[in-house]
Amino acid sequence: MALSPTAIVAKGNTLTISSEGESRELNGAEKAAVMMLALGDRYGGPIWKLLDEIEIKQLSIAMSKLGPITPTMLDDLMIEFVTRVSSSGSLMGNYDTTERLLLSVLPPEKVNAIMDEIRGPAGRNMWEKLSNVQETVLANYLKNEYPQTVAVVLSKINSDHAARVLSKLPDEFALEVVDRMLKMEAVQKDILEKVEQTLRVEFMSNLTNTQRRDAHELMAEIFNSFDRNTEAKFIAALEEHNRDAADRIKALMFTFDDLGKLDPGAIQTLLRQVEKDKLALALKGAKEGVRDFFFANMSARASAMLQEDMEAMGAVRLRDVDDAQAALINLAKDLAAKGEIMISKNKGEDELVM
Repeated sequence: MALSPTAIVAKGNTLTISSEGESRELNGAEKAAVMMLALGDRYGGPIWKLLDEIEIKQLSIAMSKLGPITPTMLDDLMIEFVTRVSSSGSLMGNYDTTERLLLSVLPPEKVNAIMDEIRGPAGRNMWEKLSNVQETVLANYLKNEYPQTVAVVLSKINSDHAARVLSKLPDEFALEVVDRMLKMEAVQKDILEKVEQTLRVEFMSNLTNTQRRDAHELMAEIFNSFDRNTEAKFIAALEEHNRDAADRIKALMFTFDDLGKLDPGAIQTLLRQVEKDKLALALKGAKEGVRDFFFANMSARASAMLQEDMEAMGAVRLRDVDDAQAALINLAKDLAAKGEIMISKNKGEDELVM
């Protein structure tokens, strides 16, 4: 069924969608829903895992009520997203920022009710989040707290995780915590709420800040996952809105052409790992200089056989070439993660080194 012509007008924090004289606005949850639908299982999966139960429910409700989304709507939303993230440098959402935003548009009593529902009763969600914090990180924080406080925290989180955290604490301090846990009676509600609030404000928020990645680096990884047509479209659009951000993202992107700057040792390591059919398909759509670089780092026989395979392929789909090149890029990144090669995203003479 063909979709009717649709126009979009950006206004404030919403998008107005006009269709056959009718219009509606996409709010924040709806925009997020569109983005998650566009990302799909492959790229959206890691994001879903970072959301809590309330966020997943809100996003799912918005997603189920979206209705049809046209390509123009999606393009405009993606451009808006890239532009805002790149120009602001980062986005940060937490309880405090959410509460401040709500207070600007809703009565205080309504905001209090909403925030109470989101936070839930004392202990809800917080202890599950602590159970997912690396034991060394949590232990480094808790070793500066009172033993009684640490005893309360360890009594509330998953027992397996509590054991690992306890083993990371200084021996004498850990024994005192164990002693407090053995003697601990039921914790009063107000004390538990105070401990939870302290953890939320002093530990979890700081942990989020320290783990926040540079927005341009994150966007470069997203752009690396695009096919070449989509990448070119969004780079061109971003260059019109924010040239500096576009240049920073391009400088951080690791492309197939960058493989042509590997030194002989690194390219040999890559060639030993790559599947020959993928290499042939990837080079089929590569620039001549990159092709020559790969051929020069192979034996004469292997180079001749590879070129024969490429000729025998005939015409190939651009999408298949993009997928093959992406596979080689990911292989290079995997090798770098294992320490077998080292790659740098800086566009200088020493961009890729062993």
